[in-house]
Amino acid sequence: MYGKPDVVDMHCDTISRLWGCRNRRPPWRPEDGTEPQSLRVNNGHIDLLRLREQGYLLQNFALFVHLGEAEHPWERVLELCDLYQQELDANQDIIAPVFRYEDIEKNQRAGKLSALLTVEEGGVCEGKSGRLHTLYEKGVRMLTLTWNFPNELGYPNLNSRRAGPRRGAEEQNTPDTEHGLTPTGLAFVEEMETLGIIPDVSHLSDAGFYDVLKAAKKPFVASHSNARAVCPHARNLTDEMIRALADRGGVMGLNFCASFLTQKPSGTPNPGTIEDIVRHAKHITRVGGIEVLGLGSDFDGIPTHAELQGAQGMEKLYNGLLKGGFTSEQADKIFSKNVLRLYRDTLV
Repeated sequence: MYGKPDVVDMHCDTISRLWGCRNRRPPWRPEDGTEPQSLRVNNGHIDLLRLREQGYLLQNFALFVHLGEAEHPWERVLELCDLYQQELDANQDIIAPVFRYEDIEKNQRAGKLSALLTVEEGGVCEGKSGRLHTLYEKGVRMLTLTWNFPNELGYPNLNSRRAGPRRGAEEQNTPDTEHGLTPTGLAFVEEMETLGIIPDVSHLSDAGFYDVLKAAKKPFVASHSNARAVCPHARNLTDEMIRALADRGGVMGLNFCASFLTQKPSGTPNPGTIEDIVRHAKHITRVGGIEVLGLGSDFDGIPTHAELQGAQGMEKLYNGLLKGGFTSEQADKIFSKNVLRLYRDTLV
């Protein structure tokens, strides 16, 4: 049974949610209420008290910027970065930042959680490599090249400018195999690896995935993506992609979003189950091996999963993996050890 293994999660949108709650702007929703929200304790999917209680070792915190909503994306990402730093400063008794792999070990010895800063939307740089350096100096160590908008770096599989906020199954299941990285995007991947920022291909088009595969010299990630053979959503990876990512030493993170786990007919509730997640885990590890899989919850960026309502539900997931046939050693690799190995190889 569950013995509180280390938990490493490659993706959550908690900082952007906190920003929205404080400013009463998206991704804040009226049901979030008007009470003050903090990283230490809040009514979302993740807060520090729950992370500590559940045995987390490291949480990646994404600075998510919606290009269709933010008038000045660069200013917005800097605001989010300031909020992240304010919350870490206010909670130094619980959590400390990670700039290189050794910081994870140092924080663990001090009895603290680790926080790794990421950006979800390469378009905030507007193609200016100097901004990439600024993000690195502020602690960013992973960057999702696109969200759901084309930008100066490349193209996503889901194009919000074309399809609008509500998409049918045909749109959701149709990947972009023609439009990949731009010349600027290719140069960014090279510069990111030089700096020590891990390229993240979640949201990127199929063509873009293969462009990164050719351009990158080091392991890269799909921080919050599942298996397309199990659920045909274009946000998920094909078996060929999973094998290529594994061969490069990369890791993909299980996404808890129900619509990326299984598809239901339009109008049919899709609350999500632990069994759905385990089904993806079994397929991904069968295709790419146990070393390719980690966690990428997408907490605070997705609708609440019926059986995983936040960080407090990780006990259920770990036990679900064991029940599904994974050994405790394999489950520990998925929960933390695979991502830690990748960070050891890349965060220098």
